[in-house]
Amino acid sequence: MNSFPDCWGDCDIKNIFVEGPFLGARMILVALLSIAIGIADFHFNLLSSLRETLATLVAPVQWVVSAPSDVVDWTEDAVKSRRDLQQENEALRNRLLILEAKSQRLASLTAEVNRLRELLNASSVVDDSVLVSEIIGINPDPYMHEVVVNKGSDDGVYLGQPMLDSQGLMGQVTQVSPLTSRVLLISDSNHAVPIQVNRNGVRGILVGSGVLDRLQLINVPDTADIVVGDLLVSSGLGGKFPAGYPVAKVTAVVHDPGEPFARIEAHPLSELNRSRHVLLVFKKKSSEVGDRVSDEPSPEATQ
Repeated sequence: MNSFPDCWGDCDIKNIFVEGPFLGARMILVALLSIAIGIADFHFNLLSSLRETLATLVAPVQWVVSAPSDVVDWTEDAVKSRRDLQQENEALRNRLLILEAKSQRLASLTAEVNRLRELLNASSVVDDSVLVSEIIGINPDPYMHEVVVNKGSDDGVYLGQPMLDSQGLMGQVTQVSPLTSRVLLISDSNHAVPIQVNRNGVRGILVGSGVLDRLQLINVPDTADIVVGDLLVSSGLGGKFPAGYPVAKVTAVVHDPGEPFARIEAHPLSELNRSRHVLLVFKKKSSEVGDRVSDEPSPEATQ
């Protein structure tokens, strides 16, 4: 007990652990004292001011020691960030171009889906069997309103077969090959459709005028009850076109004094220059029935 210091100020703490008598007792005493100080600091926060003072004194030293490495790290990060930003900007620019291209394609696909949905709805109201086809070509001759579809005799397509879109009658097949078929549109000057007025059943022959948006109803008596806005549907006479399909709407009725027939014009309901997906209608044994109603059948249709 003589080697244990009597004071805490100037006495060197190392003297506590020098070898001598009662070393174990001193170690236990120091341990108990440390535990007591820790408990007292934990509960009463007695050494907080001392810790803060020591942290304040040590902080400048720590900053000076770590300053060189911090400068090196900051320089590397600055150079690396600039290079990464350039690469990221380039990647974002490329991605933007891709997304813009996809968005344009998406708009086209959305419009196509809407057209297919309309076509599907149209096929659900058609009583006859139908075959969905796609227009893959048009006749470049401005005087021939003719399109090519991607279905042919291998799919059961036959001469004279009617073709519809989601809005109405488009035309009839005039030439068939194993894989494709040619369809004469109702606007062609060589095409004729037997029709009737949906309102009162007045019958007539609707022929093409050579203009996509204009059809002519011929040989209609001047006294016939036909007015602007009347819906013209296929009459089914002749057996080539099924009855009841919408064909056109009357746009003009002119009564010329002295003429036995009225001059009547109609607008086709089908989108002749816009539809891409169409329906080929299979009417039972319709191909075996002669077309005795059409006044001016196309040369190809009569083959």
